[in-house]
Order: sequence, then structure tokens, then C-alpha cells
Amino acid sequence: MIPLLGIPPQLLFGQLLVGLINGAFYAMMSLGVAVIFGLLRIGNFVHGAQYMLGAFGAWYLFNLPDLFPGLGLPSLSYWWALLIVPVVMAGVGAITERLFIRRVYDLDHAYGLLLTVGLAMVIEGLFNVRYGAAGQQYDVPAVLRGSMNLGFMFLPYYRAWVIVAALLLCLGTWFLIERTKLGSYLRAATENPNLVRAFGINVPRMLMLTYAFGVGLAGLAGVMAAPIYQVGPQMGQSIIITVFAVVVIGGMGSIGGAIFSGLLMGLIEGLTKVFYPQASTTVIFVIMAIVLVLRPAGLFGRETTAHAVADLSSGRSGSILENGRLWFVVLLALGLVFPHLFFPILGMKILCLALFALAYNLVFGYGGLLAFGHAAFFGAASYVTAQSAAYGGFPPELSLLFGVAAATVLGALFGWLAIRRQGLYFAMITLALAQIVYFYALQSSWTHGEDGIQSVPRGRLFGIFDLADTLTIYHVTLAVFLAGFAFVYRIVHSPFGQTLKSIRENEARSISLGYSTSRFKLLAFTLSALLSGVAGGMKAIVFQIASLNDVYFTTSADVLLMTLIGGVGTLLGPVVGAGIVVVLQTKLATFGSWVVVIQGIIFTLCVLFLRKGVIGTLEEFIANRKARQTSAGGIGAPASAAKSGVAP
Repeated sequence: MIPLLGIPPQLLFGQLLVGLINGAFYAMMSLGVAVIFGLLRIGNFVHGAQYMLGAFGAWYLFNLPDLFPGLGLPSLSYWWALLIVPVVMAGVGAITERLFIRRVYDLDHAYGLLLTVGLAMVIEGLFNVRYGAAGQQYDVPAVLRGSMNLGFMFLPYYRAWVIVAALLLCLGTWFLIERTKLGSYLRAATENPNLVRAFGINVPRMLMLTYAFGVGLAGLAGVMAAPIYQVGPQMGQSIIITVFAVVVIGGMGSIGGAIFSGLLMGLIEGLTKVFYPQASTTVIFVIMAIVLVLRPAGLFGRETTAHAVADLSSGRSGSILENGRLWFVVLLALGLVFPHLFFPILGMKILCLALFALAYNLVFGYGGLLAFGHAAFFGAASYVTAQSAAYGGFPPELSLLFGVAAATVLGALFGWLAIRRQGLYFAMITLALAQIVYFYALQSSWTHGEDGIQSVPRGRLFGIFDLADTLTIYHVTLAVFLAGFAFVYRIVHSPFGQTLKSIRENEARSISLGYSTSRFKLLAFTLSALLSGVAGGMKAIVFQIASLNDVYFTTSADVLLMTLIGGVGTLLGPVVGAGIVVVLQTKLATFGSWVVVIQGIIFTLCVLFLRKGVIGTLEEFIANRKARQTSAGGIGAPASAAKSGVAP
């Protein structure tokens, strides 16, 4: 055959086949995510872990004799796994829904997403403890080995089977949900449960079965993926973020859109590997950004009134815990004493991450925007600061300034793209955009890939202060943190901050009063990115390294965990949360991979039982105690006291 643009046909069609295979898995995974979100309004971030469990389920069934040598169990083939694993995973899904997911149905979408993030950390962490990073081999079934010669390429039988089976599965699911009476019952049960109950239908059971069905789809996809990809703990984590980008492109909740965009994105990814391999890992996220500019609801999504994040904040302006001037002095005193009692390097890590958490709380706690990509701003500033200091020869103050400028510009751009949507949509968009930054850092030559930028010189601040001295750089870090703390306090208590909180609480009312809510939220997001950049740049100078971990998804999860533990929307919450997380990570470092499991458990427990965080719960206790004392003194408690708690 004649090469196309100098590209051999075997390469072109081979990559198209790979793209179609990937697209088939994107479609199957997106289908499960779309079913669960479209019917239950749950952003099922644990879907990737459930996909991984499906692959391990097939591997376990095949290796039963080796896993349980004394029981005489037979080895069950791939075909048995196709039947057994989806049913077992559906059962796991039903139990998960009953124990965890059901508790957040009546809450804002943000809670469901945060809960499933915690569950994913626990599941993937447990398997990482058991199997490490190494993958397990799972052979193609004997009947599907070999390939057919199409003239221009060889098509493996198993891959042809995956494509056909995936298409049939997707079309069957679409028909079940959109064209059958059962599907109409499911849609009705989520849109108007009281009406459906009036017809004698058990709505909780239907919701449980819906979630179980979505998890079963993930398990089936995992079984089909096992002979193609290595079965490992990270296989779900590597695909779930791409899947959410695909779902956003198709339209959150659109089943047909998930199928179409999954297959299309797989093909586009395959073609990109042929013509521009460096962009193959980011092309889906770039397309997502373009689609959002033209169609904010996605290709097949319908424009609806998006739900903003519920009022997760706990701060009360009259509480002593919200007295910024008092706590500035307290934090200054504690900061000055800390290096004489503990290791200064531990203190600097807490200070950098506390500033990062303060920045995140500005947009999440006070702006009501659940962002999932703040690692992009933290990491971008870290890389630019490190590059400027290590290879540009700039002093630390200019290097930090360059890093902060990069984070601010990136924040303004991401905010402009993402602010068009709210709630869960906003979270997924920021997550997908952050992945572009991660893959850029992974592939770019100036970031040095997996090695990162090391041995970053600290230099002399303003040509006077030698930052090579540990105590000197500690006090500089403390000063930067306190400046950031004061900056956040000033923003929150300014007219801008008060307007921002009113938008969070009732955006429609703010619009009716003539406020441009999008402009306020964009400014808050940009300021949050700026402060995140300060934290990231300081981290690069303090620890003398910028690495991929700075821009990876887990960094975004960590800052969210810090904010949740401390108390969303409180002044001290992010600082306390950062201290708790850093100390836990330090103390649990000897546990190795168990750290992720423990963090996931804490994440889950916070969402289920401690939504106000440490400071928020303490504030509520103080407010309730004052109310009881006032009531006991014979004076009626003010009405505001009864309403001062956080929405459950």
C-alpha cells in the first residue's frame, strides 16, 4: 500500500487499532461513570479502583490452585471470569452503596465525589501494599490467540473480540437505560423518588441496583483488560482521570455521549501517536478544553442549572477562632519557638503546605468551588522557580516571583475555562486540565522528566540573607506564611470576600443584586492560584527540588484532605489540617505504602462523620455552649445561634 504522508500503513492502522482498543475501554468505563452520575448524581471516582478489582478478580480465579494450594480448587478460565467477576463486583457495589454511598445521596454532589476519592485511596493502597508497583501477567485465552491477516495489518483475535464485545455491551446498556420500562423506572426514581414510591416501587433498592450495575460494568471492563494490560494496583488510577475527561466531553450523565466520545477519543489518541507522539497523552484533555469553550455542557449534554457546592464552611465571624489578628500573633509565637523544639525542616514543610491549604480554602471554603487541580499551580511554580534558580542564575526573590507569575497566569486561564461550570463539573474540569500540566512536565526536556530539577540553589535573599543557613530560611518561610495568612484574612473580611461568601450561599440572589458572579469567582480562583504558586515556589527553594509529585493528582488530593480535616471555610482549619497531615505522614513513614491507606480512611471518615473538620467542630461546640449558657441565664438564645451550624 502507498504510505500516507510518508507514514507506513502498518504503523497507521496499527495505531488506529490501539486507539480503537483504548477507545473501547474508555467507552465501557465512561458508560459506568455516566450511568452512576446520570441516575444517582454521584461522581464515582472509585470507578477506577473497581475496574482494577475486576482485573484482579480474573487473575485470582485463574490462579486459585496457587493461592489456595491445600483446597484442591480448579483454575477458572477467562470465560468463567467474564461470568463470575461482574456478578461479584456488582455485589461489592451493592455493599458499597449500602454502607457508604447511600449516606451522601441527600447531600451536595461534592460529598459523593470526596467520599469515592477516599474509598479509591483505601482500595488502591491496600493492593499496592500487597503487590507493589509490579503488574501480574494474565494470558490471552487459548481460543483467541493468534491473529488474522487483513493485508495491510495483522489483527489479533482477542483485540477484535474486545472491540465487538465492548460495542455490544455499550449499545445494550444504552438500550436498557433509554428504551425500556426498567430504564424509565430508574430515571424516574432519581428525578422524583416520592412519586415512584407512590406506585409501590422500592426506590432505595433500585438505586442500590443501579450503582451495583455500574460497578459490574467496571468489573467486566477490568476482566477484558487483564490480557491486554498488566494487572496492577495502579491500572485504575491511570485511566480514571482520562475517563472523566471523556465523560465531560460527551456530557456528564449522557450515556450515548459517553459511548461516542469514548470511542472517538481513543481513535484520536491513536492518530496523535502517529503524527505527533508527544501530544498523545494530553490530546484528550486539550479537546476537552476546546469543547468546553464551544459547548460548556459537552457534546451531548443538556444545559441545566448546575449545583454549586453546598455550604461546607464552618467559620463564624464572631468566634474567637476566626480572630485573625489574635491568631497571627499566636502563629508568630509558635513559629518562632518551633525550630528550637523540633526539626526546622518539618516546620518548613508544615508552613509551605499550610499556605497551600490556605490558598485552596480561599476558593473551596469561601468561594464554594470544589477544585481538583491545584497541584497544577503548586507544581508549575515549583518547576519555574527551580529552573530560574538552578539554570537561570536568578536570585531567590526573582525566581520565586517568576514561579508565582506562572501559577497566576495558569490559574487565570484554567479559571476562565472551568468557571463556566459548577459543582462536580467544575471539579472534573480542573482535574483534567491539571493533567495537561502533569503530562507536559513528564515529557518536557527542561523539567527533566521523572528526575525533576534537583540541587536547586537557595542563594541569598536580596543579596543579604544567606538561605543556605537552616534557621535563616526557616524564618523566611515563616514570614512568607504569615504574610499569606494575613493576605487571606484580609481578602475574606474585605467587601470582595463578603460578596464571595454571599455568592457561595445564594448565587441567584447575588445575580439579582447586580453582581457579576463569574467575575468574582474567577478572581478568587486566580488569587488562589497565586497563593498556591507562592507555596510551590517556596517548597522548591526550601527542599531544593521540583519533581513530578508536585504536579501529580495526589498533591491536589492532599491539599483537599488538609482542608477537610482542619475545617472548610475556617481561618485556622487549613493550618491545623496541614499540621495534622504532615505529622501523620512523618510518623507513619515507617509504614510505607500503608500511608495511602490510612489517608484514604481519614478522608472517608471526614466526609462521613467530620464534615466540619477539627476547627469547625470546635467552633460549633463553642457556639452551642454559649447558647446553652445564655438559655440557662434566662435569656432566649438568638435565632442566629440555631442556624450557625454547617449544612449536614
